[in-house]
Amino acid sequence: MINKQRPIESGFDGTTTAMQALAGKDLHGMTAIVTGGYSGIGLEAVRVLASAGAQVIVPARDPLKAERNLDGIAGVERGNLDLLDSASIDCFARNFLASGRALHLLINSAGIMATPLQRNGKGVEAQFATNHLGHFQLTARLWPALCEADGARVVSVSSLGHRLSPIHFDDPQFERRPYDKWAAYGQSKTANALFAVALDQRGKAHGVRAFSVHPGEILTDLVRYLDRDDLALIGALDDSGNIRPAKHYKRPEQGAATMLWCGVSPLLEGMGGLYCEDCEVAVLSQDDTKRSGVRAWAIDPEQAERLWALSAQLSGVTL
Repeated sequence: MINKQRPIESGFDGTTTAMQALAGKDLHGMTAIVTGGYSGIGLEAVRVLASAGAQVIVPARDPLKAERNLDGIAGVERGNLDLLDSASIDCFARNFLASGRALHLLINSAGIMATPLQRNGKGVEAQFATNHLGHFQLTARLWPALCEADGARVVSVSSLGHRLSPIHFDDPQFERRPYDKWAAYGQSKTANALFAVALDQRGKAHGVRAFSVHPGEILTDLVRYLDRDDLALIGALDDSGNIRPAKHYKRPEQGAATMLWCGVSPLLEGMGGLYCEDCEVAVLSQDDTKRSGVRAWAIDPEQAERLWALSAQLSGVTL
């Protein structure tokens, strides 16, 4: 798996927008689900998918916000989904399967970052539960529709933050070690990448391929829990202690590009289980001076299988 983690000369880069990444592809007849699709880069992905003809379903924990932000975008349906609530996940998936539609693209984009310690109803730490485990359950429940598409893709939105922590299998829920919000976030983002590795192994025989992406550095609602020390930690402050100007970051339309590229690009036919950034397959890197590349622990197939087993145990579901 690791030796496949090499750029493929896509012709795109970090300035590419979501519309450019689509490369004029006609998506009429495609059905897509985008979690987190009513804010930030998820909303931009929904706009572009819908403009290209896709039917897009946006599950939302905050229906009023979703209604407000999605107003006026044709071809979009809204649903109810709370990734911390297993019953809510099952209900959303059951309703979609009842519609009888194949699912061609699932973008697991919703997430939280560096939150105070919280747990879901099963006692699972909230960042791991929201960013990874909820999406694990959702994907498993939607599996029949993904297989029916005969060429589906699942895109798991990871982050450069995966570098902050591998999976601590001896205590993933911070039951014995002190809670560290950044270690918890990093672990959840590593989980997003490892999930794509394990899912791709299971899905390729059914025409389902999986990818994980780092969308780039973007200031979105994710930073709502951060103080100035946190902003400094993630490199959001300049040498004078001020928030870096907008030109330092990707715009939402650029941040959404890689997940749409992974979702529809013909360049990735026959490929999967890869971590991508800037509309390109990322390089394997251990260099802390560079804000790009993927750590070996996030694409390791053995770690991916350990995570799959843990996720099945915690959620009570699997494919």
